[in-house]
Amino acid sequence: MKKISIIIISLMFILAACSQSEANVEITLPASIFEGENIDEVIEKAKSDGVEEVIENEDGSLTYKMSKAKHNEMMKEMENSIIQSVEEMETSGDYASIKNIEYSKDFSEFTMIVEKSAYENSFDGFIVIGLGLQGMYYQMYNGVDTDQNKVKIDIKDEATGEIFDTIIYPDTFE
Repeated sequence: MKKISIIIISLMFILAACSQSEANVEITLPASIFEGENIDEVIEKAKSDGVEEVIENEDGSLTYKMSKAKHNEMMKEMENSIIQSVEEMETSGDYASIKNIEYSKDFSEFTMIVEKSAYENSFDGFIVIGLGLQGMYYQMYNGVDTDQNKVKIDIKDEATGEIFDTIIYPDTFE
């Protein structure tokens, strides 16, 4: 009797763990990111990428429902893409003033370490737009509420360690 009870309890834990791992994730993406796009095509693309259900909301936003596994896969792809982008910015030679780019795990904060005088006399500062947008998209797909979705980018002088500029997205767009 004792063995049967242990087996039943073990099975209950296994079933509970399985059902939690397959729980659906819901994220709502604001209408603004779909401006100028054919919504039907966006929905079809999402479904072909493995999103189980896409709901078009009255305000134009879209709610994606997907398995936790699919969401994790999507987030990992975005993470890899951002890391690759950062590495290219650091090593391509196209942005001579940029020496290093550090980032938080959730991509809500970046620190660009630069040679200050070269940075201020170049167009290298335009890459902050790309970092800001990538960070905001990552957070959006990770379920961060639109009002809370911020990306802070500090510009730090390599020689002195001084942070001489801070940009916060999306605030800087206003």
